[in-house]
Amino acid sequence: MSRRHSIIPKEIQVTTIGFIGLGVMGGAMCRNIATGHAGKVVAFDLSPQAGEVLAGTDAEIVRNVEQIWEQADVVFLSLPGGQQVESVCLGPGGLVDQIDKPSTVVDLSTTSVATARKVAAALEAHNIAFADAPVARTREAAQRGELSIMVGGSSETFAAIEPVLRLMGSDIVHGGNVGAGQFLKLVNNALLDASVIAIAEAMVLAEKVGVDPKVMIDAVSKGSGDSYALRHHAVNSMLPRDFPERSFPPEYKVKDLTYLLDLAAENGSPLRSMELALDYYKETIAAGYSGRYFTAVIEVIAQRAQQMQS
Repeated sequence: MSRRHSIIPKEIQVTTIGFIGLGVMGGAMCRNIATGHAGKVVAFDLSPQAGEVLAGTDAEIVRNVEQIWEQADVVFLSLPGGQQVESVCLGPGGLVDQIDKPSTVVDLSTTSVATARKVAAALEAHNIAFADAPVARTREAAQRGELSIMVGGSSETFAAIEPVLRLMGSDIVHGGNVGAGQFLKLVNNALLDASVIAIAEAMVLAEKVGVDPKVMIDAVSKGSGDSYALRHHAVNSMLPRDFPERSFPPEYKVKDLTYLLDLAAENGSPLRSMELALDYYKETIAAGYSGRYFTAVIEVIAQRAQQMQS
């Protein structure tokens, strides 16, 4: 049975918070919760080393997910995708199979809208509230507690979890019912993905016509072509051709774009620009940049330019 009814209590400072998934973003988010939350924080990750990010805090690293479900009033998930979220919540030995259950689950992962609604419906049958609350911005923003968080869920659930979300993010938007958060995040990602490709193509062309790409970026950033991708991704990664590991690889871009394209197909809405983006990021993986920062797509475009010239 659920430890509490429907949503976490208003006295959020005394709740026990659980956190599953201490990866690049999850570790930083959990650390900010552990630093700012007055109550108990328990955390789990499949990798024992992942817990090192919580060193110096009062957070407790537990041995298995079952201990999270047993102890926590509200549980946050930060997992690679929808498959993992479904497995943890609905799979054999998952949340719905437990005797002790939290009152609320908040999914910070990026999944499909369909997954968010499926998990929410299944948990509702066990009197567990659910919100999808995917996050946007960089690893550095996660470390600073300055993420953008887009939330789908009931107004009551949003009001209850918002104080904890503000420990992780500086911009919190309640988009509507369950699924709205995932939709907003997928659109955010897709617009960035398409922008990075357009910028990469422009940078390669600039080199071909004898214009310094750095000059191009500086000039365009002062005009109507300015964008976050231009001022950050282009400057910090694409110009120096720096594509680190443990960032956001093209595999994640393929996953998220596929989620959005499936949703568009279900609703009869065209997304041709996103189809192009999906093809480019699949090509980036095939070119050997799996696991590297997705901005490596510029190398694929540069290779295409060489092939066209030969």
